[in-house]
Amino acid sequence: MDILSSVITAILAVSNVMTVPVTDTAYGQIALDPANVTAVRMVGKNTEEIVRSYFSDIPVMIQIARCESAFRQNLPDGTVLRGKVDPRDTGVMQINLRYHEATATGMGIDLQTLDGNLSYARDLYNRQGTQPWNASAPCWAPTIAMR
Repeated sequence: MDILSSVITAILAVSNVMTVPVTDTAYGQIALDPANVTAVRMVGKNTEEIVRSYFSDIPVMIQIARCESAFRQNLPDGTVLRGKVDPRDTGVMQINLRYHEATATGMGIDLQTLDGNLSYARDLYNRQGTQPWNASAPCWAPTIAMR
């Protein structure tokens, strides 16, 4: 069983966060190596807080998440957020399943989960920079330039 599936099974609701027991040493940590992903901890945090913490070293990714999904991984009914223009865009980082699902699956990453979506987005950013999110650049690029 991989680390991702064995660590947590938390689901975000509109304003509720289900908690799972976690060890203090693992709280809030996500491996930088997507092949060795440790799940995002959702204890006491909402999606925006998790995104801001996870991408604190890459501020542009925080702004991309704001523009792409308004920091939402799931809809109020619990289903994963899908893109309006392309329903294959998935989750908080709007990772397109058509282009990335096979690669993510091969890496052991589930794009339907918050931790998987963020982990794959970090890997994608490391490989391609912000290019995969250029469609939303009119929203996020000005906020980065102002900093």
